[in-house]
Amino acid sequence: MTNFSKKVLELTKQIPKGKITTYRQLAAAAGNPKACRAVGGTLNKNKHPIVIPCHRVIKSTGEVGGYSGGTVKKVALLKKEGIPIKNSKIVNLKHYLHEFKC
Repeated sequence: MTNFSKKVLELTKQIPKGKITTYRQLAAAAGNPKACRAVGGTLNKNKHPIVIPCHRVIKSTGEVGGYSGGTVKKVALLKKEGIPIKNSKIVNLKHYLHEFKC
């Protein structure tokens, strides 16, 4: 596993319940703002989704995006955490964005 991937997983663990981040924000916080797809690839291989809550990472457009457990499960998990979703998009996205502290 690359250092970048390790950083992505470490940062993903920091996203609190009821908050989300985007693949782009996570890539930037991990040190490479253009590596959105690499973030997705790393999270797709996440073997510990309970410990590393990759369901809290979404597209920059506010769309929920993919999840190894399926999009329906991702939507259910986010809704359970109090994040409103309509037509597979986060409602009031900015309100729920997690800001990484550098």
